[in-house]
Amino acid sequence: MIRAVLRTPQVLRVLISSQVGRLPMASAPLALLIFARQAHSLALAGLIVATYTAGMAISAPLLARAVDRRRQPPVLWGSAGLSAIGFVLVAYGGDALGPTVVGALVAGLGCPPLEACLRALWPALVRPALVPVAYTLDIAVQEIIFVVGPLITLAAVAVAGPPAGLLAAAVLQLTGVAAFATAPVVREWRGIPARRHWAGPLRVRRFAIMVAGVVCAGAAVGSLPVGLTGYAEAAGDRSLTGWLLAAQAGGALIGGLLYTRATPGDARRLPRLAAAFTVVYLPLLTMPGPALMAVLVAVSGLALPPLLTAVFLAADRLAPRGTAVEAFAWIMTAFTVGSALGAALTGPLVQSQLRYGFAFAPAIGLVAVLCMALVSGRRTPVEAAR
Repeated sequence: MIRAVLRTPQVLRVLISSQVGRLPMASAPLALLIFARQAHSLALAGLIVATYTAGMAISAPLLARAVDRRRQPPVLWGSAGLSAIGFVLVAYGGDALGPTVVGALVAGLGCPPLEACLRALWPALVRPALVPVAYTLDIAVQEIIFVVGPLITLAAVAVAGPPAGLLAAAVLQLTGVAAFATAPVVREWRGIPARRHWAGPLRVRRFAIMVAGVVCAGAAVGSLPVGLTGYAEAAGDRSLTGWLLAAQAGGALIGGLLYTRATPGDARRLPRLAAAFTVVYLPLLTMPGPALMAVLVAVSGLALPPLLTAVFLAADRLAPRGTAVEAFAWIMTAFTVGSALGAALTGPLVQSQLRYGFAFAPAIGLVAVLCMALVSGRRTPVEAAR
């Protein structure tokens, strides 16, 4: 099935270029942190990274709505250019806090919606039976971003100093957008004409509930780096955090590739996948030695791609006509916001008791299961007609 997707004309081009353009999602936060840490406290540097993340969360649905109403290339070029300006402003703004914060916000606001754009293209690229496989493959290989992105930042900083990490993020983003936006399928894609509503896809009750469930899933994932940092410090080796997070990314990649063999299913699969996503976090409460902990962390990543695949398929079914790209953007924004909230809420728990930090993920995962169960019920006549 994966081979059938990859052999489809233009798939490799849009998939690889999208991954390159999305590398700053993982490289830019580290680049901003390293740059800001030269002259500011860790707390202030963290706030600058949060500003960048908030900018991405705010702009993603708005840029996606513009794509739905117009075309992909103009929005992608414009947003990538704005983001590059933001990175340059930080890199050449010196140590002054003002340019750094403003530049980080502009870079985040301009982050191009490549992920949402690619997911909107799959139905036009591959035959219907392969669309779920394409979603899962896309989600799985995205884990590579979170391994390669930070390495690129560290290499750029080692060669040319902290500003180089920011400039590398801008170059990667522009390069990915250039290759993606000039692909024939991207230039030919058009949004579906439809009556618009100010709330977009959020006016559909079940979609809004599903978005809340994704926030909870994102919070579970976002809590893990904080918990693992506490675990590594307790073990006396802070470098363990990076290795353990790489193990989780590897587990997610394996889980995604395995799930490409599964049948698509319907919305009734959502609560089952959310339950599996929650259960795999429970073994982390045992906090064994580093070797076994790496295995358990890898297992905790297995269920994320299947859950997100089911969510994107459900979003495609639930979103009103002409709002597909915006619907996908809301899912990604919800996950990003949830991840930030999870990290913020887990910090005090880890300081109180390390095991409490690992308990957060399964606890919030139960709320995600409840939300997905509400989404999976019988469809209303309006939803069935849609």
